[in-house]
This record gives sequence, structure tokens and C-alpha cells, in this order.
Amino acid sequence: RFENEVTSGMADLSSHHSITVTPLSPEIGAEVKGLDLNQAIDETTYQQVRDALLKHLILLFRDQDISPEQHITFSRWFGELSIHVVSDCLLPDHPEILVVSNVKENGRPIGLHGSSRLFHSDIAYQDEPSMGSLFLCRECPPRGGETEFANMYAAYEALPEERRTWLEQQRVVNDYIYHYEAYEKHRKPLTDEQKAKLKPAVHPAVRTHPETGRKAIFLSQSHTSHFEGVEINESRRIIQEVTEFCAQPQFVYRHRWRTGDLVFWDNRCSMHRVLPWDDQYRRLMHRTTIKGDKPYI
Repeated sequence: RFENEVTSGMADLSSHHSITVTPLSPEIGAEVKGLDLNQAIDETTYQQVRDALLKHLILLFRDQDISPEQHITFSRWFGELSIHVVSDCLLPDHPEILVVSNVKENGRPIGLHGSSRLFHSDIAYQDEPSMGSLFLCRECPPRGGETEFANMYAAYEALPEERRTWLEQQRVVNDYIYHYEAYEKHRKPLTDEQKAKLKPAVHPAVRTHPETGRKAIFLSQSHTSHFEGVEINESRRIIQEVTEFCAQPQFVYRHRWRTGDLVFWDNRCSMHRVLPWDDQYRRLMHRTTIKGDKPYI
């Protein structure tokens, strides 16, 4: 962040932005107005955005006509960026950006497509999962393709006491190889080199947010293969049951995309999925992913 502060000061001495934050739903999400990411930001603006993220979990910035470099620069204010293991879906010359798209060029997909239709938290399969993701809409279909975001604090707090107590005692196995082979069958297989980087990660099924101190459910419909010590079919049944509970309308914000939307979400206390759309229409999104820390309860 220090490097960004120096650059901001040199580029624009009036880099402080007057922003407003307006909730998008009662439980999750807010729109941030007054921030143009074509301009540099300063420490005060950064802190306002971070505080809003911790309060609302999901932030929407409309009409952000920005370059990949500007997307990366803004993202780096919030932490070091991770590089996705599926290297053929990274933006050429900008490996910090993962392309998520149904578009094909020269007969092959240019991005990840398909598996995000199940609820998940990004990079949950690593020992230190993502802190947050910044998702920029470059192209979107005229209808369909919305993203749903679930508040995992609120879902945890509303769980029946018996189920909440049981989850607090469980550990989940998050496995990208399981995920890829189950939900990415349309893509070429992972290489041995990629698989070597993808050992399963074991995390608590309920985690304590390191900044707010609140507890949230932390499992993934697509990345969690099973609960540690629980047979896989029974594990999948419980994962589905918990996911359906978390996906109830009172916990969810559904975002209808417009070109230029940038949505920033906290992976430590939310999960998300994309809804179906007519695949004849292009959908092209760019994602940066901020590194996080090891979950604990």
C-alpha cells in the first residue's frame, strides 16, 4: 500500500474522494458512489472502502471504465494478489487477472466457465483462502447471468442451535482437484504440475472473521468434498442442506450486472454463485483475488 500512496501523491494531490455508501439489501451489499477508479485514491478513501466492506460484505462500484492496470492497482490496496493455478485462463500480460467467461477464441475457452453456478467462496481450497475478490464486468448477457451473494454471518446466527453447535465442531476438506474433476469436465485435465500445487486444505466449518470477530459458516458447495471423518455421501447431503439454508432470500442479494460494474466481496463471510443465462450471449468478467489468512474458530 505504501507504493500506491507514493504514486497517488505524485499523480494527483487531490486524490481524496467524497464517497457515499447506500445499502443494496437489508442483510448484505452496498453501492459506493463518488469513486472513479480512473483516478488515484489515498489512504482516507482506502479506509472508507475497507470499513464499508467490513460492514456490508459486498460493495458495488458502477460505471468503472478502467484498464487491467487500474483494476490491479486498486485491488493491491487491500493486499497481495494471488495467481490462479489454471494458467490458460489468466489475462495475457496480466496474470493477476483471472478471466471468467463463456467466450471461445480459436476453438478454446478463454476463461473459466460452468463451475461457478454452485455456491462457493473463492480459493477456499488453499491453506490460506482468499480475503476478497474484485469482479469487473466487461460484457454481460441482456438477461440472466446474475450473481447471488449470501451473508454467512446471518445464516450462521439463524441456524437451529443443534446444527450450529454441530458445525462449530466440524472441519471440512476443500479440494480443488475434486472440484475440477466433478465440475470442470469440459476443460482439459489438470497437469501433474498443477495437481502438485493443489493438496486438499482442511478448515473449520465455521470461521471467526479476523477483523470483525464475528462467526460465519465456511463451506463450499463446489469446493468442499466432505467433512473430516464423515462419509462422503452423508457429507454431501449435509453440505446441500446447509447451502439451501444459507441461500434463503433473507440472507441473499442478487446482483444484475451492467457493463462497468465492479463488485468487491469478502470471501471470509460470504459465498456466491452465478445464475444461468442463454449461452449464445457472451459473458466476460475479470477477477482479481486478494490473498487471505488461515481460517480459525
